[in-house]
Amino acid sequence: MAISGNTTIGELLQNYPDAAPILMEIGMHCLGCPSAQGESIAEAAMVHGIDATLLVEKINAAIAAQ
Repeated sequence: MAISGNTTIGELLQNYPDAAPILMEIGMHCLGCPSAQGESIAEAAMVHGIDATLLVEKINAAIAAQ
């Protein structure tokens, strides 16, 4: 499964729980919150002032390295 900006945080963590440290290191500490579970990676990146494209690339690179 390729991750995109439209992938929700919930889907990401369900399929790739090892992505949690990547999100936490950029300030996304509320990964278990109900609202975060339904939020897309792009939406979460926007709220945290992060480039969504770079975040998705970083996550996909980490997944590919597994």
